[in-house]
Amino acid sequence: MVVDPFPRRLTRSVPAVPDVDRPSSARVYDFMLGGTSHGAVDRRLGREMIDAVPLVIPIARENRSFLRRVVTYLVHAGIDQFLDLGSGIPTMGSTHEVARRVDPEVRVAYVDVDLVAVAHGELLLGNEKGVSVSWADLTRPETVLEAPGVTDLLDLSRPVGVLMFSVLQHVPDAQDPVGVVARYVSQVVPGSALAVSHLSGDDPRVDVDALQTLSGAYPRGEVTPRSGAELAAMVEGVDLVDPGLVYAAQWRPEPRRSGQPEGELCCGHRAAVGFVPG
Repeated sequence: MVVDPFPRRLTRSVPAVPDVDRPSSARVYDFMLGGTSHGAVDRRLGREMIDAVPLVIPIARENRSFLRRVVTYLVHAGIDQFLDLGSGIPTMGSTHEVARRVDPEVRVAYVDVDLVAVAHGELLLGNEKGVSVSWADLTRPETVLEAPGVTDLLDLSRPVGVLMFSVLQHVPDAQDPVGVVARYVSQVVPGSALAVSHLSGDDPRVDVDALQTLSGAYPRGEVTPRSGAELAAMVEGVDLVDPGLVYAAQWRPEPRRSGQPEGELCCGHRAAVGFVPG
């Protein structure tokens, strides 16, 4: 019997009718990035955010650039499988596309609790092999790590890259985000990696109060910006690589292209990458 080296798994436990009458953080983010997987309600909220905090566009773009740099770095470091938590809509420049520019055999398990994001993911990924989409809540690590879309695709006895890009701000303090991250770190093997970006609560360049108020329109409620000290607590279980916990734009920035104007590094998200110690 020939075993498919790239099993294809999509969740089949997603409720049939997602909520499309309220804006989705995943779809608003897609709008900010110039994608097409969003509706009028998402564009309306996105424009309100842009009007209130014009920096949200460069913040979103820099977060996507951070994803690209991190995934490329981790694949070069030997990570060939990723668990992308709160992945949103896997549009152009998503984790599997970036990783496979370095290693075409990389596997990626996307996980999101947003029904619309999962449905869009299934549609966009089509018959892409070595990629899965699962509907699950990242605040329940044991459930996530037992989901068929994860266990059928990833070998958790080997190092895995756990990615949490711009998602933990959607986890309120009552759900213990520090403990959630710690449980993932405790359940992957040494040599695994953790990458986190998170909306900063103490960046004077960003009106986080306005973002917090507007994000109350999301079904899961408003975001929770956090301080640098709070974010440091989230990643204390891994050995951070240089430059440590910094603004996303400061994490191993790409060389400026010839003729590119020199501008101020953007803001909004702090970010870090580290490896699980042995």
